[in-house]
Amino acid sequence: MPVIPRRQILDTFNDMVQRRVPIIGGGAGTGLSAKCEEAGGIDLIIIYNSGRYRMAGRGSAAGLLAYGNANEIVKDMALEVLPVVKHTPVLAGVNGTDPFVLMPQFLAELKAMGFSGVQNFPTIGLFDGVMRASFEETGMGYALEVDMIREAHRLDMLTTPYVFNPDEARAMAEAGADIIVAHMGVTTGGAIGATSAKSLDDCVREIDAIAEAAMAVRSDVIILCHGGPIAMPDDAAFVLRNAAHCHGFYGASSMERLPVEVALTAQTRRFKELAF
Repeated sequence: MPVIPRRQILDTFNDMVQRRVPIIGGGAGTGLSAKCEEAGGIDLIIIYNSGRYRMAGRGSAAGLLAYGNANEIVKDMALEVLPVVKHTPVLAGVNGTDPFVLMPQFLAELKAMGFSGVQNFPTIGLFDGVMRASFEETGMGYALEVDMIREAHRLDMLTTPYVFNPDEARAMAEAGADIIVAHMGVTTGGAIGATSAKSLDDCVREIDAIAEAAMAVRSDVIILCHGGPIAMPDDAAFVLRNAAHCHGFYGASSMERLPVEVALTAQTRRFKELAF
């Protein structure tokens, strides 16, 4: 899978924005997921460590804990995903707070492997309260993720960071982020999804606040929504109809875990209904 130039991707996406065509991105935890997403016409594929955990039957939040080296897992997953994707930009989830990574060299390595861009995952943004304060106070804060996005932008890679509030949106836009993904929390639903989430109306308000902060820095920034109760196509449609500044949807669990749970369960039940 060759790298698709950042300018080419953005030209395509900006044209979609002008034509009011939603941009749809998706996470891929397996090569089969990526292959099927591309067959379905997806615009952007992102691979990161939670995809592997998710498709192994664990919750996506597993990607935030010390079950494996997130950056090395992404490189390993690349060998499964990149060879089967033919024409869709593939982005790497990068753990920007990893203190054992030489970030400029690592990002250059990802680009050489065939990644067209990056996203900040695992992200400190999914922590709050005392734990978040501890990370920030001990040099492992969200600002390192902003620095990672800035460095990837310098390397002319597409950048699509997760943000969780207007301040983070502003910081990422200033760092050169091409696409701001307004993260509404771990996706709900299914066998291993979260059960607590805000309402879709809450999401619309938060997404618009995030979008306005980012667009105040750069009017050309693209906004996607992700997570929380935005789990199914109807949920995404509600947000796209009601948010003032949202150009599409990025799904991870929504794109590969939930459909697999439904399809495998239904297919197994059909076989179990067979009779002599």
